[in-house]
Amino acid sequence: MSELPATEGLDAATVDIDRLDDVALARSLVEAHRVSVDAALAASDEIARAMSLVVTAIENGGRVVLVGAGTSGRLAVLDAAELPPTFGADPGLFDARIAGGDVALRHAVEGAEDDAEAGARSVDDVAAGDVVIGVSASGGAPFVRAALRAARVRGARTVGIVNAPNSPLARDADVAIVVATGAEPIQGSTRMRAGTAQKIVLNAISTGAMIRLGKTYGNRMVDVVSTNAKLRARSERLVRDLAGDVDARALLDAAGGSVKTAVVMARRGVDRVAAEQLLAAARGRLAPAID
Repeated sequence: MSELPATEGLDAATVDIDRLDDVALARSLVEAHRVSVDAALAASDEIARAMSLVVTAIENGGRVVLVGAGTSGRLAVLDAAELPPTFGADPGLFDARIAGGDVALRHAVEGAEDDAEAGARSVDDVAAGDVVIGVSASGGAPFVRAALRAARVRGARTVGIVNAPNSPLARDADVAIVVATGAEPIQGSTRMRAGTAQKIVLNAISTGAMIRLGKTYGNRMVDVVSTNAKLRARSERLVRDLAGDVDARALLDAAGGSVKTAVVMARRGVDRVAAEQLLAAARGRLAPAID
């Protein structure tokens, strides 16, 4: 039996991919990612467990640290970076570390994935009550494995996201999310099927946690941060949708730019201070503050 992880296998369906015409090539490359969705769906139970760990950590004053190398690290950084503007999350709640540091976001850093000592140091600030999520396609990246092991010693809960069954990282983690995407259309290029599956899983964990923490009302993104004209317009639409026939712009200004505060002010007929108190009593969740 080969000792190579499944992500390094040869996909028999794409051995002649270089001989396809342009349309067939494009279809083949897009079609390859169907595997990623199916693999992520199969791991729904484990994704839910990871989501629950994240929610519990944040509700109790902890935070989430994501660790990865190469493509996996870049996807982890991307997911963490998108949460503050999307959900109004405190930037300190989700923090991602990539092997090789920020320079590795744009350039390959030789040997960074293999630096176990650096991986362990990357979680020096982790404590009990935190959650550390390690991402590695093969599940064997020393940087990521060392980070998870060190985090467990420090009392943190750990999640491993891997694409190869029976991988070391899965054994290192409290919750192992195995999204078995198999061989890549281009042998070993885990930025393809594996990367797509990792992004789906990371998105599901963080978005699900934000929903559970009251960052949405139904499927409306009510904690959006209005950092540009598009998001300001979205905020005004949300206020009109949820508060009725109101001067959304003026109401948002009076609410300090907070959609949730503006909606509570309008629906409950209170001022900003009282609206903020109602939201605080509801632990930031809009539904119990207005329904």
